[in-house]
Amino acid sequence: MDASAGQAVTEISDPQTAGAPATLRAEHVAPERLVLARGLFTGPAQRISDELYAVVKGGKAHRERFSLRLEKGATAHTNTYFGRFAASYWQRWTTVTAVQVAMTLEVAGRTKVRLAASDIAGHRRVVATAETRETGRLVLSTALDMFIDGGALWLEIDAIGGEVTITDLEWTAPAPETVRPVAIAICTFNRAPDCAATMAALASDATVLSSIDAVYVVDQGTDLVQDQPVFAETAPKLGDKLRYIRQPNLGGAGGFTRGLYEVSGANQHADVILMDDDILCEPETVLRLNAFANMTVEPTLVGAQMLFLYNPDYLNVGAEETDLGRLRHGQKVSKALRNTSMLKKHQERRVDAGYQAWWTCLIPAEVVAEIGLPVPIFFQWDDVEYGLRAREHGFVTVTLPNAAVWHADFYWKDFDDWARYFSSRNSLIVSSLHTDLDPKAVTRQLFREIGEYLVGMQYGLAHTTLQGIEDYLRGPKALQDGGIAALAAARGSRGDYPETVKHPAATAPVVNAHVHQRRAGGEPSRPLLILFKRALNQWTGRTIHGVVGVTREDAHWWHVGLFDHVVVTDASQSGVRVRRRDKETARRLLVRAYRVLKQLRTELPALQQQWRNAMPELTSRENWERLYGIDPK
Repeated sequence: MDASAGQAVTEISDPQTAGAPATLRAEHVAPERLVLARGLFTGPAQRISDELYAVVKGGKAHRERFSLRLEKGATAHTNTYFGRFAASYWQRWTTVTAVQVAMTLEVAGRTKVRLAASDIAGHRRVVATAETRETGRLVLSTALDMFIDGGALWLEIDAIGGEVTITDLEWTAPAPETVRPVAIAICTFNRAPDCAATMAALASDATVLSSIDAVYVVDQGTDLVQDQPVFAETAPKLGDKLRYIRQPNLGGAGGFTRGLYEVSGANQHADVILMDDDILCEPETVLRLNAFANMTVEPTLVGAQMLFLYNPDYLNVGAEETDLGRLRHGQKVSKALRNTSMLKKHQERRVDAGYQAWWTCLIPAEVVAEIGLPVPIFFQWDDVEYGLRAREHGFVTVTLPNAAVWHADFYWKDFDDWARYFSSRNSLIVSSLHTDLDPKAVTRQLFREIGEYLVGMQYGLAHTTLQGIEDYLRGPKALQDGGIAALAAARGSRGDYPETVKHPAATAPVVNAHVHQRRAGGEPSRPLLILFKRALNQWTGRTIHGVVGVTREDAHWWHVGLFDHVVVTDASQSGVRVRRRDKETARRLLVRAYRVLKQLRTELPALQQQWRNAMPELTSRENWERLYGIDPK
């Protein structure tokens, strides 16, 4: 969810059900067997490779969403990202001890089917086989008893004697006594077409839609989702399950919390799946997260993995954790895959997450009842904090392989952005809440980072970072309005720093008509020494004069700091930033950084306690009602 400046708006309900409470049953009647995953053979959009679902060799095939027709001599397997069954995760975290995979086969000759498995090293073994010449339902079974540390299951089908069509493929296990109700909560700000498309994706799958009790769309923007033609087409399909809410822009934290607030108020037993507005939604992921949550031994946060929207076969990361002492989130769990093509490699090893990002994540009802609502920190780190708080109360997070949505690749967004304010402030807040920070280590690290920004002539980035630290020093009162004023201040003040402005590459304000590209060498072996040398040269003007160009991949502080006038490609590849050495601005920011970090070093122990003491009030329903302008009466 991309947050930006907003204005107060009036809450409305879905026009079709104005004033009616959402329908959230206490529980669902369980079937005899619960569908854990279905067999899919093509994706939700043409840009998605079919081989993320099934691979066909040796002949032609015809694919539809839930069916695959193989010509004689062709073979197919589902040892693919969406075709695999994550056996290791199901054995480790759920009550499932055995699974059945059933399918309907329409055959014209001898057909062979194998249920295959892997282990932590990816070694293949066959656990069940069948051969048939008759059309009908085929069922294969296997125990989940050899997968604790890693491994998955998949199908292999050979059309030996004639054409074969596979339909209605389902992985199932005995159902629990009851199935938990679940609602979807989508947070959006001025991404109306994307949000409407996500709604339409959910409504397009009848099985998934029947398992959802409500869909909350929390619209915080001015370009309204309800004005989209796709919304008008989708709303009747969702019917009285749709709850459309407008509210002031309180960022991702405010939008997602509204979903948790509404659902927990309507039914204290209902789970909530938080979902970004701008994803490409795979509806099957909703089914898989929900099924997993119904089978866990204890209430568990269950998250979807993220595939890159622009490079759709690439996985962002298998699972993430934090390094709070260094104010870091998004750290790859050891042995997890990162930035890896899922057409070329599988995550065989089970990796356990420290938290789950909220591009798509199921939050159990018990978690909301036990730990309360999120902290009103607008956006960034809100999902991290909630996952850490849940873990401290004994609730595990599982990032489930083979359940994913596509989200815009992060590396297309430039680091030098107003959002750095929230990252700076919120990293301190969340780390203060969940670990004992070392004042010396934290201030030393922050001073070094700001020094790198100044050497790289990113004066606006240094300013934005300091804004975040300064507001952390204000204590919990900094969150009084949920972030609206902070957002305006962070965005507005960046205009004071020319290098924060993005220009078209062809018309950027540079002296030379032709800008020579200067490539970077290797990373310095003694970075602290090089940082000091670059800073001294920037201060004294002993830099390489004239305008040079630097590509995004080469825009390291230790390279850019060699020059005094640099045109750097923006990470979005849609323009350039022009950085110029400005000794007076660097001096002013350096003095400010010294003063702010000296205060942080002195006051950090007391500030940590202030933030911790404020948590019950910050996360209370009453505080969020105040921010939403809701009268609980």
